Amino acid sequence: MSGNVLVLVEHRDGAVADSTFELLGRARALARVASVEVEALLLGSGVDALVGQLGGADRVVLIDDPSLAEFTPTGYHAALVPVVRDRAPFLVLAANTGVGMDVAAGLSIATGLALAAYAIDVTVAGGSPLVTCQLYAGKINARVRFADGRGIVTLVVGTAPAEPGNVAGSPPIERIGIAAADGRIRFRRFIRPEAGDVDITRESILVSVGRGMGERENLELAEELATALGGVVSSSRPIADAGWLPRTRQVGKSGQRVKPRLYLALGISGAPEHLEGMRGADLIIAINTDPRAPIYGVANFGAVADVLDVVPALTKQLTG
Repeated sequence: MSGNVLVLVEHRDGAVADSTFELLGRARALARVASVEVEALLLGSGVDALVGQLGGADRVVLIDDPSLAEFTPTGYHAALVPVVRDRAPFLVLAANTGVGMDVAAGLSIATGLALAAYAIDVTVAGGSPLVTCQLYAGKINARVRFADGRGIVTLVVGTAPAEPGNVAGSPPIERIGIAAADGRIRFRRFIRPEAGDVDITRESILVSVGRGMGERENLELAEELATALGGVVSSSRPIADAGWLPRTRQVGKSGQRVKPRLYLALGISGAPEHLEGMRGADLIIAINTDPRAPIYGVANFGAVADVLDVVPALTKQLTG
């Protein structure tokens, strides 16, 4: 099989994003089956130091230019299209994030490579990629193949472990210049969200609440359980939308992506957007009255019960 697996590197503030490590791990597995190499596509300005974080790649293709100091869709597109055309990759992998989706669609049109978006799995079968994609917010999973055996895949964050791709080492660098910067879209400034009272992405134990909690006053039960466990309370989107908890506590595609050691889901049905933000947790325990709730599809353990009955009993057991 000809052509390598190209992985688009996302980074900010001098650190490679965890989503990139997920891609590198998946790329390494695919490359072994296809007998090809993994090349990390690193774009930016003065980003040589990031190469040391990309030991999961066999080679780093570095495009360093002042115009790429901050991400813009047109800037990345202008830099990547010649690279992808010249290298004729077996696969291009990007995260299904704002950056990845902005880049992948235009890259597909410009290069003629088909795009499989919202992918939750990609393997090599019969000598060509086989991709499983989510449709209708995860209500349908579609398995697709590329007509010519090559394509672009945007992988949903959290569907692959980051550890296999987070490998120490400094792979060889291949430097590539860009002919001209595309200034149609210009970066103005990066607006950071206001800091919350806690950073749920750094917590090892999360007690997450959903609509099954019933009333706002019942959040006190979740707070007591979280305190007993040594964790903090997070939530699904409906709780944040209702103003019961700040947006900084929201888990999911439109909130925070978390990977705690324990994720206790209380009254959360498990919409695909929520699962995307927490499926990487080491241990998931769900409590919901609906035995068909999607959350049970990712939970390690579960109880079909009313959270208002279970939570006080758990807290009492923990506190003696």
